[in-house]
Formats: sequence, C-alpha cells, structure tokens
Amino acid sequence: MNASVHLLHRAVASTVHIRAEVPRGHPAARILGAERMGTGALIAWGGLVLTAHYVVLGAKEVEVVLQDGLSTRAEVVAIDHAVGIALLRLLHGKAPALEIRALEDVRPGEDAFIVASVGDGRRASTGMVMAVEPFEAFWEYRLERSLLFTAESPGLGGGPLLDSRGRMIGISSLSILQVGRFTVAIPASDALPAVQAVLQEGRFQPARSRAWLGITCYDLREHIVLAGVLPDSPAERDGLQAGDVLATLEDEPIESRSALYDRIWRHESGAALRLEILRDDHRHTLVVHTSSMETYFG
Repeated sequence: MNASVHLLHRAVASTVHIRAEVPRGHPAARILGAERMGTGALIAWGGLVLTAHYVVLGAKEVEVVLQDGLSTRAEVVAIDHAVGIALLRLLHGKAPALEIRALEDVRPGEDAFIVASVGDGRRASTGMVMAVEPFEAFWEYRLERSLLFTAESPGLGGGPLLDSRGRMIGISSLSILQVGRFTVAIPASDALPAVQAVLQEGRFQPARSRAWLGITCYDLREHIVLAGVLPDSPAERDGLQAGDVLATLEDEPIESRSALYDRIWRHESGAALRLEILRDDHRHTLVVHTSSMETYFG
C-alpha cells in the first residue's frame, strides 16, 4: 500500500493543469472553443510537457499550473496532427519528470492508471490495458496503434496513462461509451519524434505534409456519408456538403472510411483530388484542391 501511495504521489507531482486561450477568429476556436483546459505531464526531458493537441490547438502560449500551485507560462513548441499530441516548454518552474515507456513493451491485461487535473487538484482512475489496436475517428484521424484502457479519465483530457511502475505509456485522449466506459490513449512513445526534433532543432515539422480535405464522415451500409465540412476548408471551398455520399476518389470506389483516409493520405498537401459524389439522387464530380492540417490550423 505504501508503495502504491508513493507511486501515485510521484505521478501527481509530474502532472500539470493547462489553461489555453485561443483567438476567437482562429479556426480551432470555432471547433473546440476559445477557452480550454486540460491536463499535461512533464516528461523525462526537463521543461517539456506532453498533452493531447486539442487542449492547446491554436494557442501560442498557455498557462500551466504545477502541483504545488505555482502558475507559469509555457510556449507551444510542437503539434503533431497525425499523432494528436502537443509539446509545451515551461518558461519557469520545475517538476519531476516521467519516463516514457515504448509501446512495443506494453501488453493487454497490464494494470495501469490515469492521472488527470480537475482544476484545483488531481484525480486518478485505475484499470487495465484492454487492447492495443487501431483507432479511427470521424475527423480525418487514425492511429495505427492506440491503447484502450478500461476506466474513464477522472478529469480533463491530455493526462498521462501510467503503468504499475509509474512509467508513461499513453496520453488520455477520448472517453468512449461503448458497452461500458473506456479511454482511448495515444501511445506516449509516438511523441518521441516530435520530442527529439524539438530538443535537437528547436522545432518540429512532420516528415511529409499529407493531403487533407476538412471533412467529418461516417460509414453507412458500405458508403461514406459526410457529416459536415469545416468552414473555409478545401472541402467547403470546392463544393462538398453535409449529406453527400462519397462514391469514388480518383476513380477508385470508396467502401470504408479507413479506405478513404488511406487514399487521401497517399497524396501530398496541395494535390487536386477528383471525387464522385451522390447528392439528391444525382451523381456529381468535384475536384477538391487539398490543403493540410498544419496550414489550416496554423
């Protein structure tokens, strides 16, 4: 019991509360709100905080509150849209750091726990790693490997998922209600390329800028239906609308959302993609001039 209490105290001391304010005209503010709060974790490289990217998307600087109550500023030094993580660098203050454990060593059935900020304190949820498997979302996002955890996050998103030795194995991203509640976590080791780039070069750039439409979509009986298009996105500018059924991309039939993402991501940002759609019982062909998430969200 004493060992468990010590482990929890050590993990809590490495967890921070994040407050972000985003200009109201920023594209992310229209989707996620201009004022956001979340959780972050100090990682084993001094002064860097790892969190989920939606917590700080659109912000240049944020306020970070350490466990001892000290409030300091931090700058956003990296966002990896493909993975879904952000890195902050503390401008002042210190806290103990967490070790990142490689996902390859994590096995389903392992005990784990999440620590999350609740604003004026921290809470923890215990459970186990249920699976390591792909995760796909409706906003042009997919992880080839994600961690499914059997408990819901006890507070704000972006907090660390830790193993029984206090090593960080994931970043809590989404709570899912599906035959009970569980958490989808981004593997912490997937953030290492961004971490290394920031440490070595002071900034992070993705290896390639892949094509992006700016859509939300879902599968419906072997068809892909658009739930919506983002304002001022390539999809909106070139005529896609909510309710459109996507039939083909570059003359290839689209049978699943996963296949759609694969075919979009074959192309670099800026590519012109030909889409055949069904709208009001008629077929239409549109050409969408793609952009990238990095460009759209700045």
